[in-house]
Amino acid sequence: MNRKIITAIGMLFFACGLFAQNEEITSSQKRIKVEGVAAVVGDYLILESDIDKAFAELQQQEVDIKNITRCELLGKLMEDRLFAHQAVQDSIPMTDSEVRESVNKRVAFLVERIGSMKKLLEFYNKDNEQDMREELFNLFKLNMLSQRMKGEVVKNVEVTPEEVRLFFNAIPEEERPIFGTELEIAQIVIDPVAPKSEVQKVIDRLNEIKADVEQTGSSFSMKAILYSQDRGTGGEMLTFNRNSPYDKTFKDVAFTLQEGEISKPFESSFGWHIIEMVRIRGKEVSVRHILLVPDVPRTALVEAKEKIEKIKERIDNKEFTFSDAARNFSDEKETKGNGGQLVNPDDLSSRFELTRMEPVLYNRVSKLGDNEVSIAYLDEDANGKKRYKIYQVTNRHEEHKADFVKDYVKIQDLTLKEKQLKTIAKWINEKVEKTHIVVKGTYKDCNFSNNWLKK
Repeated sequence: MNRKIITAIGMLFFACGLFAQNEEITSSQKRIKVEGVAAVVGDYLILESDIDKAFAELQQQEVDIKNITRCELLGKLMEDRLFAHQAVQDSIPMTDSEVRESVNKRVAFLVERIGSMKKLLEFYNKDNEQDMREELFNLFKLNMLSQRMKGEVVKNVEVTPEEVRLFFNAIPEEERPIFGTELEIAQIVIDPVAPKSEVQKVIDRLNEIKADVEQTGSSFSMKAILYSQDRGTGGEMLTFNRNSPYDKTFKDVAFTLQEGEISKPFESSFGWHIIEMVRIRGKEVSVRHILLVPDVPRTALVEAKEKIEKIKERIDNKEFTFSDAARNFSDEKETKGNGGQLVNPDDLSSRFELTRMEPVLYNRVSKLGDNEVSIAYLDEDANGKKRYKIYQVTNRHEEHKADFVKDYVKIQDLTLKEKQLKTIAKWINEKVEKTHIVVKGTYKDCNFSNNWLKK
């Protein structure tokens, strides 16, 4: 299956239509009806209806399913359950509260998107919210176990420069990948300045929440779900280390806390936060946070736009370079020190492939000429924070066949993925031999990529 199909199947667990069956099979359980069971992996059943729902979800994601067989889809579902089963055997850390937080976040998102809880229950074909949440809990638990186990399998996989060289040289000249046109992009960011009175309102509110949790025992997680303006995490835990790509101030504050401690309000590049330290494990921490963004009046937006347009005018008049202007005037700490240069989060390089670029960014930079500075654009992120930006394309790399030197980072990433896939395949083969696995009915005739039939 191609990458799009694999990615889509992987996303099934977070989608609305697929419900996992995770009934345990033990001698002490009551006899269950086996009709409709396609396979058994460890303590998990896979029903015919699971495969049907998987196909339906792929169609909703507009994946062409003409060339995807039931055997292929069953094989993917069996892989996921093998990872989840082994995660339980290996006692991979995960609490029910973590799963419930993910469910709460998902339900809140869907209610907002669909319009009401009633419509959501109708969508899931459930009579009550409790039944829906229970089924989502089982679904998310299976997925989270699977993903954490897979992460454990590949976490120590690395590649050396020699392995990268051998990987590249093994690709026949005529089969080497073609990389599309890539741009290197710099930006200057000007943030509207919120009035001190609005900032103080946010600080006071965060202090109130902190005091309520500390003095009355209220749930920080629930407060985050109710009040945090970070729409990306809600009450979820964030797990990271010193090298994780998080805001530096956020990390610095987090690593000063003890377990159970809540920080004082502090400002990051996203707004104002308080952090609750949930768990410390060696060099890794798990936290929850609440983000509030001060209201910015119209006058502040006007002032920010005038400021960035003046910067553009001075660059156009060659009073200074774009890079120098970014270092001296940009409000974005992460990029100003590097002259405003953007980093591609996919491979941490400075290149963005034109055809894979995020649509908003593509529309702003794709037609810029050499040394041209864009007009000022008003951005609003998912948390409601507004800022003005101007862009410049600092380098352009036309479509070309893979070159070992110029494209080393991309080739290194391909090498790593290849090695990770081999590591996962080896792990699966080993665990299949040690795990109770049964394939039912006509699926015994499938030509699986893994040895599920133990032939």
